[in-house]
Amino acid sequence: MWRVSNPCGTRSHSGNGFTLIEMLVVLTIAAIFATLAVPSFGTFIAGQRVKTASYDVWSMLTLARSEALKRNVNVTVTPASGGWQNGWSVTAGSNTLAQREGFSGLTITGPATGLTFNSTGRLTTTVTPFTLGSSTYTNLAQRCVGLDLSGLPVSSTITSGSC
Repeated sequence: MWRVSNPCGTRSHSGNGFTLIEMLVVLTIAAIFATLAVPSFGTFIAGQRVKTASYDVWSMLTLARSEALKRNVNVTVTPASGGWQNGWSVTAGSNTLAQREGFSGLTITGPATGLTFNSTGRLTTTVTPFTLGSSTYTNLAQRCVGLDLSGLPVSSTITSGSC
């Protein structure tokens, strides 16, 4: 078997690990990728928060409608002081059926005074749909939660204009 000696007289790398320079190069590349990924990750999280809030509004409306049908009474959904983004409560007479705390970083607009489902599950008055968006990332698609003629909530993404 032939042996080739190192012409510089230094020992060759044995292959049992990484050198410090190799490790620094890998860490530098990882830091560059992390720097590029963080802004889009923030947008992703904000979009998920808007979707979660729209589901919470949808489930609140579904709960209010089903409780009105089940109890055969009017059920009212009212925003917390300061607006829907600060939370809401669902009440049947003097009984509070559910409460929701506010959302930080989101804008939620809806009926100014709240809404009421009657004992047939329909709304007592015509209401404006709920519009949900991010207050931090204004370029994100907004969500809309409206009510059809029978009082069932419908959630969708706003593609152009308003709900």
